[in-house]
Amino acid sequence: MSNVEEQGQGQGRGQVNPRPVTATGAVTGSGGPLAHRVPDLGALELLLAVARLGSLGGAAREMGITQPAASSRIRSMERQLGVALVDRSPRGSRLTDAGALVTDWARRIVEAAEAFDVGAQALRDRRDSRLRVAASMTIAEYLLPGWLLALRAQRPDTAVSLLAGNSTVVAERLLSGEADLGFVEGVSVPPGLDSAVIAHDRLIVVTAPGHPWARRRRPLEASELAATPLILREKGSGTRQVLDSALGGLARPLIELSSTTAVKAAAVSGAGPAVLSELAVGEELAMRRLVRVPVEGVALARDLRAVWPTGHRPTGPARELLSLTRG
Repeated sequence: MSNVEEQGQGQGRGQVNPRPVTATGAVTGSGGPLAHRVPDLGALELLLAVARLGSLGGAAREMGITQPAASSRIRSMERQLGVALVDRSPRGSRLTDAGALVTDWARRIVEAAEAFDVGAQALRDRRDSRLRVAASMTIAEYLLPGWLLALRAQRPDTAVSLLAGNSTVVAERLLSGEADLGFVEGVSVPPGLDSAVIAHDRLIVVTAPGHPWARRRRPLEASELAATPLILREKGSGTRQVLDSALGGLARPLIELSSTTAVKAAAVSGAGPAVLSELAVGEELAMRRLVRVPVEGVALARDLRAVWPTGHRPTGPARELLSLTRG
């Protein structure tokens, strides 16, 4: 006899196309990942339904597939395992002896998969029960409140914490795992983060009505703005990064403050001119507590971005919040 048995030789009841074996009894082609040798969960659930209902057609209806599809799936599983699992007849479908044994194994696998699914859902529920957001000041003060109210309507059980800081701080919190999603206003994306543009903003020069710039008839030139001491945010803020980049450098700050609200209050008090987000000064401009000063020769537009650690796309409530920002 040759080293490889002819297929079908020695084939008894309950065997379908057995795999070739060597003279030593080893199955050829038996290596490789389990996924290629063990039927998938759908096929095992179908087999369990056949065993419970005694009907391939009934099992197909329970699984939401056609009877030909169910029959094809059973045949494919039989070829994969090399044994017959189901005897089909006009009176119904009956498990073979091998099929009864495989069904016992299948039941254990499906029960283990159900336990796995319950555990995974518990992890998702725990993840979805909180959301930690880090945002630079303008976004935190003027955009996030609306987005978070919309998120709360969708996820009332999710506890949200907001960590406000400049763009550098936002990046640090994301990279250290202290935040799930961040928002920044700078010129570029901090290293180690992926991003998506969610909105656009424009910086404008504002002063109190009594400042000489408020009575100018001609726009400021970019060089004059760059040479003038301004009320500025601290280094690391997105607003200051954009302004510095657009002007090619800034004069020493008149005052350096750590929040948009503080910069705005100082400008309203008449301490000096400031450059702020258009989002932040709408009310003050309408009430004439601040005056907008036109500038020529420089574009002060900027992108507002959502950011997250590279390769870790937002999931759960973070993904939903990201979707809301784009809406």
